[in-house]
Amino acid sequence: MNSGRDEAPDLPRKVPSKSLLLAVWAACIGGTFQYGYNISIINAPTTAIQKFINQTWTERYNTDISKQVLTLFWSTIVSIFTIGGLVGSSVGGTLAIRYGRKGTLLINNIFALLAAVLMGTSYPTGLFELLIAGRFLTGVNAGIALCVQPLYLGEIAPRALRGAMAMGTSIFITGGILTGQVIGLDELLGRDDYWPILLSTTCIPAVLQLLILPWFPESPRFLLIDRGDDQACNQALKQLHGVDKYSQEREDIERERLSAMGVKPKKPWELFGDRSLRWQLITVILLGVFQQLNGINAIYFYADYVFSQAGIPEDKIPYVTVGTGACECLTALTCGLLIESLGRRVLIMGGYSLMAVWCICFTLTLTFQNASPWVPYLSMVCVFAFILSFGLGPGGVTNILTTELFIQSARPAAYMISGSVNWLSFFFIGMAFPFIVNGLQQYCFLVFLTVCVLVATYIFFIVPETKNKTFLEIHAEFQSRELKKKLDHEEGSQQPVSTDVLLSSYANGNLK
Repeated sequence: MNSGRDEAPDLPRKVPSKSLLLAVWAACIGGTFQYGYNISIINAPTTAIQKFINQTWTERYNTDISKQVLTLFWSTIVSIFTIGGLVGSSVGGTLAIRYGRKGTLLINNIFALLAAVLMGTSYPTGLFELLIAGRFLTGVNAGIALCVQPLYLGEIAPRALRGAMAMGTSIFITGGILTGQVIGLDELLGRDDYWPILLSTTCIPAVLQLLILPWFPESPRFLLIDRGDDQACNQALKQLHGVDKYSQEREDIERERLSAMGVKPKKPWELFGDRSLRWQLITVILLGVFQQLNGINAIYFYADYVFSQAGIPEDKIPYVTVGTGACECLTALTCGLLIESLGRRVLIMGGYSLMAVWCICFTLTLTFQNASPWVPYLSMVCVFAFILSFGLGPGGVTNILTTELFIQSARPAAYMISGSVNWLSFFFIGMAFPFIVNGLQQYCFLVFLTVCVLVATYIFFIVPETKNKTFLEIHAEFQSRELKKKLDHEEGSQQPVSTDVLLSSYANGNLK
């Protein structure tokens, strides 16, 4: 058996089968598409929902609602989404172990359908509290989807195309954001009277997934390693990859099964006590935190101001905002095309490095915004360039690394941890960001500059390239120093131990 480094150049660049592409589409349309869609559609009806809350309050209590209470209710409607996401991510891995990856995705649609009913009926019933409950359920749905969908995609994809297939997560997030921005335009469902319909459209992706995903198989890795169902695993591989192309994937799964014999799926807290997973766990936690704290939220915060300063009429700004969504969607697609040729490290380090450059440029253009009529246009360039850089690296690669850095027994727990960290960071930046901006003004981007540089440096020194490597090979590369030292001591040899020997030790159960 050759090492992953030796095999990588020889792996064929296979074109995914039609069945595999449809399985990815079915998993994503009711998964991370929902996440992106629910992030963006809440922006269009802001004024209409606040009017509804005020009207309902007046009818109940015969007095207008105070501005502070109205702001509190609206902030709750928006931010409860992140609390639901935290709840969803904290249970997603457990559900994926118990009901399978595909089974959990199907069950997850219950939350989306209930949310659609609650938010759609809030106006006719005069209960704005239903909006809070509905948004919480959409958050639960998004949290489970962000935990389980990348898990499913990473486990059904062939090794040679694992990165490109896993990019479906980011492509559908950005596609959901763009779709929500378009649907929220006044010409469609963005008018004040249509907001209950707009919020209830979250049921459409859920129904589509319930109709389509059952036709596709469960994760072959889950079937063989977790369930021990050899026949179902082979059937799933044949359906996804074709009868004549599934054997290599079957061999990879078999090696991982042998290494996992007698090992039960780990709980999240068990990962913290496992020294063999220390650097993988630190990596996904840091990437999850910094994906929210790298300045992308600040760029969107400043976007409307920059566009208005550039002379774009206020009624046209929503259309330019759609352009930012299209920009991010385009970069996710581009990342998907490049990831198997350039690799993960190049894209994510390059993305963070470019973001650091644009942080400097954006700070300068905002500082001298009024110095010349053409400076606001430079700010617009910085907005789009920052979004492009984010989508090309951190936005696309982060979730893939969580799949690739862990073996089967630890992967669901790793997603629970990274998802929880991501949602906590999302909530933190939502609460703290206004204070950061008010206190530092445009100089807040110097903070984000520091974050981007630190992440790029960490990846350069710590994270190996994972392109075209099996999960065991990636795990062995992280552990090479400690494992080589242990084997050298046991064998009384001072010769370096190859990756082949490390993998053989895993397969024979000598090392876990």
